Amino acid sequence: MTGKNVEQDAEDNKPNLEQADLSSVLEDLHTSHNGLDSIDAKTRLDTFGRNALAEKQVSNLQRLFKYLWGPIPWMIEIAAILSALIGHWSDFCIIFVLLVYNAVSGFWQERKASDALAALKAGMAPKAMAKRDGKFTQIDAAEIVPGDIVRVKLGDVVPADVRFTDGEYVSIDQAALTGESLPVTKTVGDVGYSGSIAKKGEMTAVVIATGDNTFFGRTASLVAGAGASASHSQKAVTHIGDFLIILSLILAFILVGAELYRDIVVDHSWQWAAAADILRTVLALLIASIPVAMPTVMTVTNALGAMNLSKKKAIVSRLEAIEELAGVDVLCSDKTGTLTKNQLSLGDPVLFAAKDPHELVLAGSLASHFDGDDPIDAAVVAGLANRDDLSPYTQSNFTPFDPVSKRTQALITDDQGRETCYTKGAPQVILDLSDVDETSKTEAQKSVDDLASKGMRALGVARSEDEGKTWQFLGILSLYDPPRDDSKETIQRAMAHGLHVKMVTGDDVAIGNEIAGQLGMGAHLQAASDLFKDGMDLSHLPESVTACVEKADGFARVFPEHKYAIVKALQDRGHVVAMTGDGVNDAPALKQADCGVAVSGATDAARAAAALILTAPGLSTIIDAIEQARQIFERIVNYIVYRVAMTLDIMCVVVFATVFFGFSPLTPIMIIMLALLDDVPIMTIAYDNTNLPKAPVRWDMRRILFGASLMGVLSVVQTFGLLLIGMEWINNQNLQAWIPLTQAQLQTVLFLQLAAGGHLLLLVIRSRGAVFARPWPAPPLFIAVTGTQILAVLLCGLGIFVDQIPWTIILMVWAYMLVWMVILDQVKLAMYRRLQRSHGHLQPRTT
Repeated sequence: MTGKNVEQDAEDNKPNLEQADLSSVLEDLHTSHNGLDSIDAKTRLDTFGRNALAEKQVSNLQRLFKYLWGPIPWMIEIAAILSALIGHWSDFCIIFVLLVYNAVSGFWQERKASDALAALKAGMAPKAMAKRDGKFTQIDAAEIVPGDIVRVKLGDVVPADVRFTDGEYVSIDQAALTGESLPVTKTVGDVGYSGSIAKKGEMTAVVIATGDNTFFGRTASLVAGAGASASHSQKAVTHIGDFLIILSLILAFILVGAELYRDIVVDHSWQWAAAADILRTVLALLIASIPVAMPTVMTVTNALGAMNLSKKKAIVSRLEAIEELAGVDVLCSDKTGTLTKNQLSLGDPVLFAAKDPHELVLAGSLASHFDGDDPIDAAVVAGLANRDDLSPYTQSNFTPFDPVSKRTQALITDDQGRETCYTKGAPQVILDLSDVDETSKTEAQKSVDDLASKGMRALGVARSEDEGKTWQFLGILSLYDPPRDDSKETIQRAMAHGLHVKMVTGDDVAIGNEIAGQLGMGAHLQAASDLFKDGMDLSHLPESVTACVEKADGFARVFPEHKYAIVKALQDRGHVVAMTGDGVNDAPALKQADCGVAVSGATDAARAAAALILTAPGLSTIIDAIEQARQIFERIVNYIVYRVAMTLDIMCVVVFATVFFGFSPLTPIMIIMLALLDDVPIMTIAYDNTNLPKAPVRWDMRRILFGASLMGVLSVVQTFGLLLIGMEWINNQNLQAWIPLTQAQLQTVLFLQLAAGGHLLLLVIRSRGAVFARPWPAPPLFIAVTGTQILAVLLCGLGIFVDQIPWTIILMVWAYMLVWMVILDQVKLAMYRRLQRSHGHLQPRTT
C-alpha cells in the first residue's frame, strides 16, 4: 500500500479514527499490531511529513532589516541624511559604515547563535519507541508516522495522537490540552493526545495523526500567542539602557540650549546651517553614548556560553537559564546516578518465607521487566545464576514501578498453566501488603536498618497465588550502588565556590546518611515525611519547617511532591535553588526551582520542565555548568560597567566643555568614529577570559552603578585634565614654540585620548585583580583592542578624517593614558577591597 493511498484513506476517515473499533482503525491505516516496515515508514514520512508543528520561518532579509529599524538605527539614519543634505560627505560615509557594520555584525552574530542553539536542541529532540520491522526501536518522535505502533510508559510524552491497542492501562496527564486537573486512565480503545504525559502504567498504541493534524496541532494557535517573560539580566540591561538614553537626552538638551543661547543671544549670528550642525552633533553624540551594541553583546555572550556548556555535556533549554545558574547557592541533588554510579549489584538476600536464596531472587526477577531498561530490574535479573531459569515462565501482565505505589507487580504463568502474582518494592510497602505477624515485621525492619547502615538499599519481595488477595512475604533483596569516583572531589569543589549541596533520595535515612558521610556532605538527613505532614499546604510552609529544611544536610524517603516543598522552603529562606530530577512527577519541582536540572536519562516530561538538561551522568557536570554560568555573568557585568563609564565620559566632556569653555572638544565625525572604534572590541568581550567568582552572583544594580559611576567620573576627570593641559598649551608661547598646537589639533588629541582611554578602561574593569594579573585578555579581545588602537593612532598621525598631530604629541597622550590606567586600576582595587569588607563581594542580588 502506497503512502498516497494511506493518506487518502486517513483523510477520508479522519473523524472516525478516534471512534471506530480498533480493527477498522488498523485496516484504514493499512497497519497491524506488528507495526510498519522501514520502507513503508519512510514512504509515509515523505507523504505525511515530519511529526512536528510547522514553524513560522523568518527570512534572512527580515532578520537583517530588523537591525535597520528602531529608535537607535533611526538616529544613525537621520544623522546620515543630515550629513548628506549639508554636503558633509566624509561624515556621511563614516555614519553609513557604522550603520552597515552594526546591522551586519548583529545579523551575523544572531544567525550564528540561532544556528548553534538549533543544533543543540536537535541533539535533545524527544524520542519514541516504535515497532519497526517487527521489533521496538527508539527513534526521533518527529519520524513517527500514521500507522506506527508505539509503546507509551511512565514518564513518556505521547508522541502523536494514538488509539491504545494493548496493555492493562496507562494514566495520562492531559491537563495542558483539555484542562482536566487529574490524570485520566486510558485502556484499550481509548484515545491519547500528542503532548500528554504518561503518569503511570504502560500500553502500546497505534498512531492515528501526526504534526499539525493532531489535537495539539489544531489548537497550536493558543500556544503560539504565549510569550516568555524577560529574564533578570534582560530587565537589568534594559534599565541600564533606559538610564543611559535618558542621561544622554538630558545632556543633549543642555548642549542644544547652550549653543542656541550663544548663537542667538550672545553672537546674534543665527543661521539654519548652524542649526543643522548642532542637530548633527547632538545625533552623533547620542549615537556614541547610547549602547548600540547592547543586544548583540547580550545575545553573543549567552550563545557562546550555551555552546561552551554543551561541550561540558550540559544543554540550556533557553539562554536566560544561564543567569539563573550563576545565582544558585543551594543544589538539591538526587543520589542515584548523580552522586552514585547507578550500577546496582545484588548482595546477600535475607530469607523469610522463601526456602533458599535462588527462590527469592527468582521471585524478584519474575516481578521485574525481563528485557526492560530499568536499572533495578536489570540488577535483580542479573542476580540469577542462570537466566534460562526464566524460560518456563510467561509474563502476561506487568505494572512498572512508579513513585507513588513504590512497587512493581507481574502476573506470571508457568509451564503448567498456573497463574501467580509477584511483586517487589519498598520493604515497608511490601510488608504492609503481606500477611505477616508483628515479630516478622520487626525482624524485617531490623534487617532493612542493618543494610541501610552499610549504604545498601533493600527490596521486599512477595508472592500471591489468589490473584493478589493475599500476599506471602518471601524476603528482602539487598542492592548496593557505590558512590561515583569523582563525587567527593566535586562536592568539595562546590563548597569552595559557596555552593551547598543537599542530597535528595527516596531511600531510607540510614542509607542516605551513610552515602552522605562517605562524600563529606554531612550526615544530618531529614525524613521528608517527618517534615511535610499530610494535609500541609506545600505552597505556604510554616517558618519552623522552612528552618529545618535549611539546616538539613539532605532529605530521605522523598516522594516527588516533597521535592516541590523542599524547593519552596529554601526559596522562602532567600536561597536560589537548583533541583535535579528525572521522572515525570519531578516536573513541578523542576519548574518551581530557580534552575531545574534534568539529569542524564531523564524522561521527556522532566526535560521539558528543566532549565538545564544534562547529557552525561554525575554531579561534576552541574558544577561545571554553574562555574561557566558565573563567568558568563561576569562578562555581562564588565560590559555594563564599561558602557556606563564611557557614556559618562563622552557626554560630560562634550557638553561641559561646550557650555563652560565655548569649545567643542569633538567634531561629529570624531564622535561617530569613536562609536565605531568602541563597538568592534566590545563585541569580543563575549570571548574574554574572566575570574571565576567564589560565590553565587546576582543582580545588584546599586553596586554595579556605583562602580560604573566611579570609573566614569574618574574618566571625565582624566579627559578634562587633558583638555585643560591642551588649552594651556595653546595659550603658552614657549610650548607653542616647541610644538605648535591648534584648537582643531586639540580636538584630535581628545579623540585619541577617548579612543585609547576607553579601551584601556575596558582592560582595567574586566578583572577583579590588577590589570596585568591573570586571567589575561582572550586573544579575540586583545587583537580587537590592539587593532583599533593602531587604527586610531594612524588616523591621528596621518590626518585621516581628523587634523594631523605630531607623533611626539601622540606619544605624550599615550604616556598620559598609561599613567591614568595605573591610577584607575588602583582605585578599582581599593573599591573592591572596601566592598568585600562591607558586603563580601561586588555581585548582584536577585530582586
